[in-house]
Amino acid sequence: MRADVIGPLESAEGPALEGIDTETSGRFLNRELSWCDFADRLLDLMADETVPLLERVKFAAIYATGMDEFFQVRVAGLKDQVEAGLRSQSSDGKTPSQQLKLVRSHCLSLFERADAIFNGTLVPALAAAGVVIVSWSELSGEERGYLLELFEREIFPVLTPLAVDPGHPFPYISNLSLNLGVLVADETSGEQRFARVKIPPSSILPRLVQLGEQPRFIAIEEVIAENLDRLFPQMAIGGHYPFRVTRNTDTTLEEGEADDLLAAVEVELRRRRFGRAVRLEVKRGTPPRVLELLLEELELTPADVYEVAAPIDLTQLWQLHDIDRPDLHDAPWIPMTPPRLATAGDEPVDLFAAIRERDVLVHHPYDSFASSVEAFINQAADDPKVLAIKQTLYRTSDDTEIVAALVRAAEKGKQVAALVELKARFDEQANIVHARQLEQAGVHVVYGLVGLKTHSKTALVVRREDDGVRAYCHIGTGNYNSGTARVYEDLGLFSADPGLCSDLTELFNYLTGYGRQSRHRRIVTSPHEMRSWILSELAAEAEQAEQGRVTIKVNGLTDAEVIDAFYEASRRGACIELVVRGLCGLRPGVPGLSENITVRSIVGRFLEHSRIYRFGEPTSAEGARRFIGSADLMERNIDRRVECLAPVTEPEMTSRLDEILALNLADDTNSWELGPDGSWRRNEARAGVSLHRQLQELALGRARRRRSADAPA
Repeated sequence: MRADVIGPLESAEGPALEGIDTETSGRFLNRELSWCDFADRLLDLMADETVPLLERVKFAAIYATGMDEFFQVRVAGLKDQVEAGLRSQSSDGKTPSQQLKLVRSHCLSLFERADAIFNGTLVPALAAAGVVIVSWSELSGEERGYLLELFEREIFPVLTPLAVDPGHPFPYISNLSLNLGVLVADETSGEQRFARVKIPPSSILPRLVQLGEQPRFIAIEEVIAENLDRLFPQMAIGGHYPFRVTRNTDTTLEEGEADDLLAAVEVELRRRRFGRAVRLEVKRGTPPRVLELLLEELELTPADVYEVAAPIDLTQLWQLHDIDRPDLHDAPWIPMTPPRLATAGDEPVDLFAAIRERDVLVHHPYDSFASSVEAFINQAADDPKVLAIKQTLYRTSDDTEIVAALVRAAEKGKQVAALVELKARFDEQANIVHARQLEQAGVHVVYGLVGLKTHSKTALVVRREDDGVRAYCHIGTGNYNSGTARVYEDLGLFSADPGLCSDLTELFNYLTGYGRQSRHRRIVTSPHEMRSWILSELAAEAEQAEQGRVTIKVNGLTDAEVIDAFYEASRRGACIELVVRGLCGLRPGVPGLSENITVRSIVGRFLEHSRIYRFGEPTSAEGARRFIGSADLMERNIDRRVECLAPVTEPEMTSRLDEILALNLADDTNSWELGPDGSWRRNEARAGVSLHRQLQELALGRARRRRSADAPA
């Protein structure tokens, strides 16, 4: 965040921060600007020459995807508030209108920086490595001939030019579609008109057209632009200008009035396609008359326009990231099967016996998702002793085996219940497909609770054994999604602990039936328990004064009441170490307020996604209390979602959690520190500690020790 957003600030080494009233809203950082700061960290990695070149391309695509979602949801929400005349203030004391102005200022700098990195360093570096992006003027005659033939054969048939005149109203511009605005003139009358040509989406034609066998590419919009005379015969082409529209896609369901939540979500998804425009991206140099027409027809203002010098929509770079050039990628990583779940010959393991013997902690992507989580559900589906399977599904993928296993279990006569969260943003349509597939197989499908999103990552298996009925469970921090499990860092706990499984049984009964959520013996859930729990834990550490210690790793920290509890613990002398990947509303290191709090963010090869809570000093006689689960410290997670945290108590597993936290705090390769002025500063590698590389080495070490132990003497 820029210092001038919040007033004049003294250096972090100074005795005070001028311009901040720490007794009022100045003690909080703005949520929206904090997201922009996260986008800036992604751009740091896009520019980082120590990162493999095609991984820099990946970070550019991640940045662009995140910006799209930010405008579709967060900026759209602010605009809705302004339109409704709301003047309620954010926790940092800003009205929606003020936040929109600050967001625009920050986003303009982000767009400018992305342009400079893409054009100034990334494209030349790619060219030097043999991955070339060219313009039409740089093509050889042979290449132009190839593209003209390709245009006639594959591109021209799918294009539909749409004129704008008294007989043709301005066409609807779909969300995130790339378009060419074309000025055409009748060669006889000279009358000039505007027309729109929609660029086919990447699901139909690749955005970057490859020229021959070598990785040499040209953007498809350039190919179309050079052949506009085929779309507008006997018309003079006066100019062509790419543009892209972002629309409000936030889903607002009147759940209490819906008789059928699935049908209501489907209706809302259709309505979303026609959401109000919130952003217009154009290429720098677009004529004022074209801009004025677009703004008028889209009902936007100049403050909604973002001019770029790089190609519009850098999400296209995912295509480049897929190029098979191992020398330009990170070294491949193959997840290890956790030692407790592996055998010498890698033959199938009785997972239930392993879990019954002792709890198992898995850490993805270092530990294999396939040989742990998927194997657990697969084994449950096929085991004749299993009576029931219950599972929450927030975001899953088509290539995961989870849904297929649940279908198979139901077809074999087991009692299967799946809570499919239809309101998982941007995954609604996929979840509808999964829900119908499960229902058709006889699975008891529940769509979620009115007014709440079910975000917990939980599975429960009930099995008849020789000594009676026993339950087994999995509680995780990440989704049951094999795709994200390869790139998201997450934790999962397998247990047959009767108390833990009893709590999960009650949680599933709450999710699928009627009744209030009860207090649990072992787990912590939201929305009814988590706020009081986190405040109580922080208060307990505050009571310990200088002996108090809190170490927490989450994706977001924005809840004002929780932040104030951190401040109080800091004032009392407790040491607080926070690892917050994304949004952070807490201002650390402010004398008299938060001088005992540090905040860092780690962004690198794997997306940090796990949530770890540790209260107390691990080396003290009393020890520490440790939890993992799905909940971040944001208002939505605490008050408007069903979340689940589980205690981790076995010494082997608590040591591993402590090891993970220690590495998070030691990383000086892909970590940023948040200063009291609200700015993030990247750590310069001193000892060269890389969290992700270290965790890979530890996983390999565990696998080697297991193989050595299994080897014949």
